[in-house]
Amino acid sequence: MIAQYSVWNCCLPSPLLPRRTLVKLRSLSNNNYSNTSTNPISSSPSQNDKTYNNYNYAGTRLDETVVTNSSEIKKLRLDSWISSRIHGISRARVQSTIKSGLVTVNGQVIHKVSYNVKSGDEVNCVIAELQPLRAVAEDIALDIVYEDENVLVVNKPPHMVVHPAPGNPTGTLVNAILHHSSLPTPAPFVSDDEDDHVSNDDDDDDDESCFSTSGTSLRPGIVHRLDKGTSGLLVVAKDEHSHAHLSKQFKERTIRRVYVSLTCGVPSPTASRIEVPVGRDLNNRIRMTAVPGSSNREQARYAASRYKVTEILAGGGSALVEWRLETGRTHQIRAHAKYIGIPLLGDEIYGGTKSMAFSLLRPRTPATYHGQLTQLLSELERPCLHALALGFTHPRTMEMLHFSTPPPPDFTKILSQLRKIGTEKANRVRFSLSARVLIELVKLSFLGK
Repeated sequence: MIAQYSVWNCCLPSPLLPRRTLVKLRSLSNNNYSNTSTNPISSSPSQNDKTYNNYNYAGTRLDETVVTNSSEIKKLRLDSWISSRIHGISRARVQSTIKSGLVTVNGQVIHKVSYNVKSGDEVNCVIAELQPLRAVAEDIALDIVYEDENVLVVNKPPHMVVHPAPGNPTGTLVNAILHHSSLPTPAPFVSDDEDDHVSNDDDDDDDESCFSTSGTSLRPGIVHRLDKGTSGLLVVAKDEHSHAHLSKQFKERTIRRVYVSLTCGVPSPTASRIEVPVGRDLNNRIRMTAVPGSSNREQARYAASRYKVTEILAGGGSALVEWRLETGRTHQIRAHAKYIGIPLLGDEIYGGTKSMAFSLLRPRTPATYHGQLTQLLSELERPCLHALALGFTHPRTMEMLHFSTPPPPDFTKILSQLRKIGTEKANRVRFSLSARVLIELVKLSFLGK
């Protein structure tokens, strides 16, 4: 069965530290901050303690004076500074503490997480208790690509979080699915898992959690996840058997996934395979990093991606790149793209900043387009990454299903502008695809021909 719902004018792909550590001050060699307080921060269990992974930081007290060691620091967010002083705590947990009124700066209660502190400020805080999260049904519109009694395939819009987490308790895809499919509502779940915060920014992370809708599940039916900023196709299981079957397909890497992105610059070579482990960036908790030769390093996991440039844009200032995942690691495409020197356009976390994009595009762009280009880049609020195609074996009928959906308007708008500046097919062949040709390309890609 081939399911095709819309056509997009591009060529589809050919085959192609422990989370929590001791609460301690970070050393000055790794930070731009120093500590002048002589009061110790509340201790936590050792890493070998069996209760170590359950430590939740509740009641941890911080009484410090902000000291900056670099004149280059213009603005220092309160939540960022506190996170740097209590090693291992999630940013979402700190933000919750601030919003609860448990943080003062120079004796004044601060509720704004982005409040800027400066050298000499006296900061006092007590980390709040964990608050239970509950996934509740919400009447949120869904773009349903396919549905039967066992599975649901949705086209996730950009900026929608997949499941509830400390920083995003409502308005998620799970909340919408619970309302649409009338799935049982999970019980409250207390979480201080950094992955619950960061995984909402995942590129695509296979979710091996159980289907259970009681106890600790906040992800009923969720088999894999997409970055909050990533748009595109995602499959949801509607029963326990389907969840187990789809999870097995992800584990065995038989799920077919194709993504498209706009990049800063053009990769060289224009088609290749990246096999570099991906792990948590030790200097930035919300970012992953590709670490070559780190297959045995703690926290780094095997990751492999295939990419192919289908269109060179704006004289080489950008490219339309197709990605095919062999594994599904947190931020895998984004980390691999940065590793080969072509961060995704609009990906502020991984180097695809507006300033970088403009520095690459401006010299290659006629002056008449500079104004439009500046406006488009300023409006870009997410990495230009879209889950274009998805294929899997139906858990009940065992039929192979294939789906594809075009990128949303924000993606196509900037693509159209870049094409006006200049476009060149990587293989020197131009394509004008009819719906039938597009469907056949999807089919051939998934069959590996």
